[in-house]
Amino acid sequence: MENNTKIGEHTSQRYNAELEALRERVLTMGGVVERQCQLALESLVKGNAELASQVAGGDYEVNDLEVKICDQCTDILARRQPAAGDLRMIVAIIRMVANLERIGDEASKIGRKARKLADAPDRHAYIAEPLHLGKEVSEMLRGALDAFARLDVQSAIEIIARDPEIDREFKSLNRLLISHIMEQPQRVKNMLRINSCARALERIGDHAVNLCEEVVYLVRGADVRHLSVEEIKQRYQPRA
Repeated sequence: MENNTKIGEHTSQRYNAELEALRERVLTMGGVVERQCQLALESLVKGNAELASQVAGGDYEVNDLEVKICDQCTDILARRQPAAGDLRMIVAIIRMVANLERIGDEASKIGRKARKLADAPDRHAYIAEPLHLGKEVSEMLRGALDAFARLDVQSAIEIIARDPEIDREFKSLNRLLISHIMEQPQRVKNMLRINSCARALERIGDHAVNLCEEVVYLVRGADVRHLSVEEIKQRYQPRA
């Protein structure tokens, strides 16, 4: 397993500290976003309207961190004029925080839908379908953040390779919900809400993949955003 927790070292200890503080702040933002996703899924499964409202209105912290991190990146670019691996790190972080912010948006969306579903008398008829998808996506997000923390290309590629599985599960869930709607048209509104939650979960999985692509870019210096999983494995997977 490739594990490279240091991109570079500098004669300036202050510069090293600035880069490490930047990386730590990204991980802090990732932790906040991961917690939001967990609470969003919990509010949906348990029908907790109060928790759902908390999640729906809780993206201000994520937005604030995004602005602060981007300001920090701009400051380092202006003062340090980074090159090579350091420049890649700044570019990757700017793109990563954009993805983290969007994950926060998707978690808030789930919270809004969960709040409306909480009072449904037949709520338990709706929640089983997205539960497994939510657990899979949560694991992907946690793994993506861990891959960034350890700069682990192997783990990042393994998570990228899970994306087709998530897509298949979402499509299967979508077909199931359509059949439910046809059988029970009186439940169409709540079924559409569940479908919206499932779509949000699928998008969170997409953003987790994007985070892993940035890990590959950061460590290997290669932009793999438009490559297939097999191409990424063939070109950039560490050799045993």
